[in-house]
Amino acid sequence: MNPTPVQLLQSMPIFGGLSEPALETILAASKQAEVAPGRFLFREGDPAESLFVLKSGQIAIQKCDGNIEIILGKLGTGDCIGEMALIDFQPRSASAIALQDCETIEIDTRSLRALMTEDLMQYTLIMMNMGREVSRRLRAADNRILELEQSLRGGK
Repeated sequence: MNPTPVQLLQSMPIFGGLSEPALETILAASKQAEVAPGRFLFREGDPAESLFVLKSGQIAIQKCDGNIEIILGKLGTGDCIGEMALIDFQPRSASAIALQDCETIEIDTRSLRALMTEDLMQYTLIMMNMGREVSRRLRAADNRILELEQSLRGGK
């Protein structure tokens, strides 16, 4: 049996500790969509005002280096994509392309503003959770950079 959108969000670190009413507020202002393989959720450089929750499927995160697309990672069911957009309001730093049929929930700044107006403590909690998730991903990227640097120096 597939989890409800509220249950899916409750299982994710970014939404950890949020009350059911807070999650329902967020979901009420969100959009659900299906994305076919080969379609982009967003492209590097696009304006960014939302994050995506992957209800099903698989997404590749990629950056462009000239004419070469470099896959930075793959995300699957239950992952969030694009949360940096709700923290720094900068253009997309990478592209997200569907590798399989995907179902998504798009949560935009309007959703979070509604939560901020309704329950400031729950809004604060989600922003702290997003900060933690971005920090976790930054630490993983740091480790990956270190491994690449070591491999370039011959494993030293």
